Amino acid sequence: MPATAPLAPLVVTGLSVTYPDRTVLSGIDLVAQPGRRIGLVGENGVGKSTLLRAVAGRLPTPARVSGTVTAPDDLVLLGQEAPFRGSATVEQVLAMTLAPLRRAVVDVERLAAGVTTVEGTRAYDRALELALAHDAWDADRRAAQAAARLGLDGLDPARPVRTLSGGQRTRLALATIMTTRPACLLLDEPTNHLDDDAVDVLTAFLRDLPGVVVLASHDRVLLDDVCTDLVDLDAGALGTDGAGGRRFGGGWSAYEAARADARRRWEQTYAAQQEELHRLRAGTRIGSDAIAHDRGPSDGDKFIYSFKGGRVDRTLARRRKDARRRLEEAERDQVRRPPALLVFRGDLTTGATGALVHVRGVEVAGRLWVDRVDLAAGEHLLVTGANGSGKSTLLGVLSGRLAATAGSVEVAACTVRELTQDPPVADPARSALAAYDDAVRALADPPPLRELGLLHPRDHRTPVGHLSVGQRRRLALAVAIAAAPDLLLLDEPTNHVSLALAGELEQALATSPGGIVVASHDRWLRRRWEGPELALTPGSGALAGRLAGVDTMPS
Repeated sequence: MPATAPLAPLVVTGLSVTYPDRTVLSGIDLVAQPGRRIGLVGENGVGKSTLLRAVAGRLPTPARVSGTVTAPDDLVLLGQEAPFRGSATVEQVLAMTLAPLRRAVVDVERLAAGVTTVEGTRAYDRALELALAHDAWDADRRAAQAAARLGLDGLDPARPVRTLSGGQRTRLALATIMTTRPACLLLDEPTNHLDDDAVDVLTAFLRDLPGVVVLASHDRVLLDDVCTDLVDLDAGALGTDGAGGRRFGGGWSAYEAARADARRRWEQTYAAQQEELHRLRAGTRIGSDAIAHDRGPSDGDKFIYSFKGGRVDRTLARRRKDARRRLEEAERDQVRRPPALLVFRGDLTTGATGALVHVRGVEVAGRLWVDRVDLAAGEHLLVTGANGSGKSTLLGVLSGRLAATAGSVEVAACTVRELTQDPPVADPARSALAAYDDAVRALADPPPLRELGLLHPRDHRTPVGHLSVGQRRRLALAVAIAAAPDLLLLDEPTNHVSLALAGELEQALATSPGGIVVASHDRWLRRRWEGPELALTPGSGALAGRLAGVDTMPS
């Protein structure tokens, strides 16, 4: 029995992606060896999702791609939306996943009879290599085990994909890749919509996968627990290593400090170069008094004075020429000015007084049951729970977007705003700035978009339909806080946004004067949460935890 062929690396050389109106990626080089798990990081809009789609050959038609990509044939991209037809059933998705693996086993058994010839032996070896690479004989057991570990075994096999929640669709997609174990796996925000149990299953699978893994993720814990390397697509002029390199060996916690050091080195290098350029420019304007004082000749020294004056002129010309040469070299080699950092500067809420939320025995049939919730001005509540426990539903009830089928809901806040997981886009062709202005036009004194530090000024004229998912979330948050709400409802606020903004939002949450309810799976945020927490359980409606000192369990 032949051994399996060695796994191949992923090699990206000089990759550039441009659209008619913009360049997204320019000259990207990346080598990912089997067994390495590389995390892509950087600000929203720098091209993380574009890089993954370019490697997989899944970019839309208007995109122009240059450079080369050499990847294993067995490559799978799991994007932010599960790649299944809405009409397909859970059973059909799993059957389509298993079909090629089952065929591989049948091929091995069928071709075994032909090993008496050279060509038959070669065909058998190829089929066996494929089956061994995917451990095809164990595929059915892996599929059942993955479904069970991801909580899919309780789903009706005949249920259409379109009726599943976002978390259920993501878990179904994960079950397929856990079954096939691809040689090259590309993941775009794989933990979005996943609860802790599902993330633990994903983490263990990725650590054990022998092939190439490249993922883009906002999940700082996942980057720490899984990644062997990080590639920063927004690393700056000096890169992460001081020489323009983008790659860092390690996870997010270590890189956060290294990135800050790289930014400081860039700022210091720029300042030193500008000082040197100022000195060299002054050198090109050097006068003769810097060479010798013009004291004037005596009557007997006119010849000597003229001779020395010529030497001064030649020396002056030589020094100016040398200064110009060094100036040209310095100008050619100078680093670009560090751009101003995009820093969140808005207030999440405005101040308020008194009780803001009073909930008793609220039910949304089949989705949520909450016995009691009370929230006063200045209090912040974290809502947690597994997929399907009703976190988003609770926020929808508090905002008035959803109606309760039983119980009482009293919201006394003057201004309520909700950031949903998938903010609607009214007109994809409208620029981000125009969309913001339209949304806040009715407000008395809305802040200009540029003052909030949420969307980079270069993206203000970009059509909303061309923004990344993270940039659209930033725009939606800007619209929400522009109203100066005294009650702000945030559904997975750190999903899709850059890691820098996620940290800034956490700091803003800690000091915001109004009432805030946050629903989140973000383990990094939850581990640092110091306020009250409301834990929801799927199906039962049972609650645990305390809210503002009041027991939220049924009395």
